[in-house]
Amino acid sequence: MFTGLVEEIGTVAELDSHDETGGTSLTITLPASSKLLEDAALGDSIAINGVCLTATELSGPGAAQPSFKVGIAPETLRLTNLGALTTGSGVNLERAVRADTRMGGHFVQGHVDTTAEIIRIAQDGNALTFRFQPRDKERADVMRYVVHKGFIALDGTSLTITKVDDTEGWWEVMLISYTQEKVVLAKKKEGESVNVEVDVLAKYAEKSMAGYLGAQGGQALVKPIIEKMVQDLVAQAMGAHRTS
Repeated sequence: MFTGLVEEIGTVAELDSHDETGGTSLTITLPASSKLLEDAALGDSIAINGVCLTATELSGPGAAQPSFKVGIAPETLRLTNLGALTTGSGVNLERAVRADTRMGGHFVQGHVDTTAEIIRIAQDGNALTFRFQPRDKERADVMRYVVHKGFIALDGTSLTITKVDDTEGWWEVMLISYTQEKVVLAKKKEGESVNVEVDVLAKYAEKSMAGYLGAQGGQALVKPIIEKMVQDLVAQAMGAHRTS
């Protein structure tokens, strides 16, 4: 579990698609002053651009260039943008939360739902507004979890949704000047992609409601509520008509 608060930006040293295991591995280097790996152990979870991955190699204590390696499964390459990384790419890094961690962001699992394309970047004072659109085949599945002022994780960064257009299938977030210096999103351009993880609490709420409505008698319980809402809307409309 993660919070979506990026701890550090690392640098891709190598993306090996045919490593010693026959799979794909990613090696990340950190600034010499980095404390990210001080209490790390083999097998620990580290989120790289919002993707929860397992550390398979760690540089030793006092290394001049702290670094670590992770393995990437084929399914992860299909669902995320990690395969598009190149040597020198910056990546957001966050270690898994501890029990005493302050939840300054939101509950982020590191399980990416899809990727989305940056379709617009606009300056707003010293802030930047980014507009995103998910891939066509997953657009409807993703957009139903995207709500105004809700949470979303983009490349592992917990952000607040500032605008949503369900008809065209896009949403926007804003980066304040402080955040622009701390995450890789601020360096990206229109046409580039980000990893997307929607708020898992929305998924749980949806499934719970579906179970409630599907249970025996569930629809009978909800029907009076819907009828009352319709009656109230009709009464409001009639009242407005009489006073116009």
